[in-house]
Amino acid sequence: MRLGILISGRGSNFEAIANSISRGKLDAEIAIVIANKPGAGGLVIARERGIPAKVIPSRGLDREQYDKLLIDELRAHDVELVCLAGFMRLLSANFVKAFPDRVLNIHPSLLPAFPGLDGQKQALDYGVKIAGCTVHFVDEFLDSGPIVLQAAVPVLDDDTVESLSARILAQEHATYSSAIQLIAENRLVIEGRKVRILPENPSA
Repeated sequence: MRLGILISGRGSNFEAIANSISRGKLDAEIAIVIANKPGAGGLVIARERGIPAKVIPSRGLDREQYDKLLIDELRAHDVELVCLAGFMRLLSANFVKAFPDRVLNIHPSLLPAFPGLDGQKQALDYGVKIAGCTVHFVDEFLDSGPIVLQAAVPVLDDDTVESLSARILAQEHATYSSAIQLIAENRLVIEGRKVRILPENPSA
């Protein structure tokens, strides 16, 4: 399965996906990494690994204009699944329609709690006892698509945003690759808001 990965920053989730592929834990290949910011650290990681990488700057473009550029580039690389890995833009309905049920995102909270920016800080400020991360399909709204997988992370009394974020990030790295592998194995069925996971050997 050919992946297109969209990044805006350091690309740690992208790097974790690449590591899972190189270790044989994920049956996929990264066809292209696209950043909307020229200084995104993930571009360096991609180039060091010999993975095709491109900057498509988003500054000055409206959402529809920019998303058309993304769609054209992803299609040029025959991308089958689009993975957002710290991509800090809201995608348009046209983008989602171009890759129906084939756009994934990972968010550092247990959605629907704490969508948007700084989910870890929101969790600490609210005083929750359990935080975590969510892999979900993307629709045109913010952090609202059907949920594929979630991982829980206990919140400790002495947690800071940095310490909680680090533990959540470790779960993000594992959970994202697991979700992508489920799609590669055609084991997900979307039924409205619910995503059903089929057994490994449905014919057995």
